[in-house]
Amino acid sequence: MSTSAPTPTSLTTWNLDPAHSAAEFKVKHMMISNVKGSFTGLSGVLKLDEADRNGSSVDASIDVTTLNSGDAQRDGHLKSADFFDAAQFPALTFKSTKVAFSGGGDYAVTGDLTMHGVTKSVTFSVEDLSEPGKDPWGNLRIGLSASTKINRKDFGLTWNSALETGGVLVGEDVTISLDVQFIRA
Repeated sequence: MSTSAPTPTSLTTWNLDPAHSAAEFKVKHMMISNVKGSFTGLSGVLKLDEADRNGSSVDASIDVTTLNSGDAQRDGHLKSADFFDAAQFPALTFKSTKVAFSGGGDYAVTGDLTMHGVTKSVTFSVEDLSEPGKDPWGNLRIGLSASTKINRKDFGLTWNSALETGGVLVGEDVTISLDVQFIRA
């Protein structure tokens, strides 16, 4: 009897290295330019199926309180109940449900993104999953870049302000970009 489950020896565990990883977002401000921000409180585990990469999975979290957009007043507003409500929802989480190889080092990783107490399925385009490399301390590392675009209103982040000239202060579409390194456990 054959099974599609990976053999235990084909799975390797990789822990996200927060010191060498970044999560960023960008959103239109006043309908004229993008404002960017980042989070530093990343954690996560990648279970990499060496025999069939489609059998891989990832579980990650971002500490909302680490948000930094370069402006303390804006950061405070973004962490408030008008947006992320960091006091009630201190983390963004992602748990993959499907990994699909798309060629080279690229993958489409679909999963459940939970933000502001709302969970929705999103797909990250993963680019350039690197080959393992050894760091000066003997650890094996891999890296990747990933991105997706979401509508913030789908996650209950609905605050906005109308502009006198028409349009709104904050755009609805948010691009999320990740550049991460993992260390083999």
